[in-house]
Amino acid sequence: MINLVIMRHGEAQVQAATDNLRALTENGRHEVQQMALWLANTYPAFDYVWVSPYLRTRETAALMLEAQQHAAILEVLPELVPEAPAALVQQRLDLLLAAEPDARVLMVSHMPLVSFLVAAFTLPDQAPVFSTAAVCCISYDTALGGKLLERNSPLELSMFK
Repeated sequence: MINLVIMRHGEAQVQAATDNLRALTENGRHEVQQMALWLANTYPAFDYVWVSPYLRTRETAALMLEAQQHAAILEVLPELVPEAPAALVQQRLDLLLAAEPDARVLMVSHMPLVSFLVAAFTLPDQAPVFSTAAVCCISYDTALGGKLLERNSPLELSMFK
């Protein structure tokens, strides 16, 4: 069962006053909407959406939530900024799953953290490079660890249309 999806934000503007204020481009919004539709049609809805405080990730999370069939709890986590250690996020998820073993979580963050998160929740040598709006779908158990079950991206979706 997939209970964790790690997602990189959609394509963002190249420049803004500060990095954390870079917004999604029109193409980025389209990428995220494609992935949101695919996830909504492929897997059950999320119970939690965890997102970095950066604008582009919050915009990505909002678009992902629009495609869901039920409301999820949205949490903005400083642990999801690009330079944060993956271990902090893993500790937080372990605590959540100890209290709610069936919780399904979408994490929206940035490179390189999304790659490090996949490695933390699966195997150390599984740290994929994410294109914008790409996802990794993981079956994760706090005692047994996790397994990467599926990867997808807007580019891969467009290849199969």
